[in-house]
Amino acid sequence: MSPTDRRPVVRALFAVFLLAGPACLASPIKADDEETLPSRFLTFLEDVDLLISEEERSVFLALGKDYQREAFIERFWEVRDPYPETARNEFRDRWSENVEAARLRFDGLADPRARMLLLHGEPSWSFLYRHMVPLLADAGHRVVVPDQVGFGRSDKPTHATDYSYARHVAWMSALVFDELDLTDTTFFGQDWGGLIGLRLVTAQPDRFARVAIGNTGLPTGDRDPGDAFRNWQRFSQTATDFPIGAIVDGGCATDLSPEVIAGYDAPFPDDTYKAGARIWPSYVPTTPDDAEAPANRAAWEVLQAWRKPFLCCFSDQDPITGGGDKPFRQLVPGAQGQPHTTIEGGGPFLQEDRGPELARVLIDFIAATG
Repeated sequence: MSPTDRRPVVRALFAVFLLAGPACLASPIKADDEETLPSRFLTFLEDVDLLISEEERSVFLALGKDYQREAFIERFWEVRDPYPETARNEFRDRWSENVEAARLRFDGLADPRARMLLLHGEPSWSFLYRHMVPLLADAGHRVVVPDQVGFGRSDKPTHATDYSYARHVAWMSALVFDELDLTDTTFFGQDWGGLIGLRLVTAQPDRFARVAIGNTGLPTGDRDPGDAFRNWQRFSQTATDFPIGAIVDGGCATDLSPEVIAGYDAPFPDDTYKAGARIWPSYVPTTPDDAEAPANRAAWEVLQAWRKPFLCCFSDQDPITGGGDKPFRQLVPGAQGQPHTTIEGGGPFLQEDRGPELARVLIDFIAATG
């Protein structure tokens, strides 16, 4: 991955730590070659084990002088600074804070809790999961909730051509597999979170212990998406104003407060920040010859052989994905015999309408299939 391609991943990782904190830390690894290093440099390698590449580690271990190692560490953080124009390296500071918090909480950096990956969709950001994360964490789960590139606190390329379905999959794969190295993970995705997350699940199924989805799908373009979705696609491309908070409010069965609407708007101060949100609906495969239709068909082949637990928890008031659970329940072997549920009183953004209830469904699902 080139430095240009890596920056959105680094900023996405930055967004994970802003939201999820020490829950995202991995266990340290100490190589034999590190035994002769002074303790402060061993501590550095332990602190950044999740971040440092094997190539970087090898270069660091080959350095013979302390001043060279100090210079390496300075540069290590410089290239990961999401906002180099400011005096503070916020990524480094946040990382250090979370490392210290993890040591205090877990008496080390190893986190024994079950891992959960929650992915949001269009046009929201991880703020959508704020009703669920505390309940899931209190139940003993390690919750990772990244912002998709173009959303929330992640990087926001400003041209529509910077985005594609395949690129979103690649960005999230780099974060989840290469940066966070998640394994034995429970995945939940809603809307585009499912379109991207299910591609990750089927690309590396051994990393996932179980799957739950709500108000999402894995379209191949072989079925008519319906008038409601076509109207949404048209609006996203032609509307003069694209008010993120108002759109989320309109997709909820409950009325959001002005403060919550402002929360959804916060990462998008003007339209230059909304290129990803505007273009995303147009990348949903709606015709058989769509560029991503073959990849989604291949993903379905993996799902049709998936025997690990698979749960559908769609809401009852989503006009676009209503009934979208049926193909999964019929075709995925792991979905057979599961307590699929319909979340009543929930619109497209069921995490906002019925977040605590959805969290309890996921907690019970993990407990029953652990």
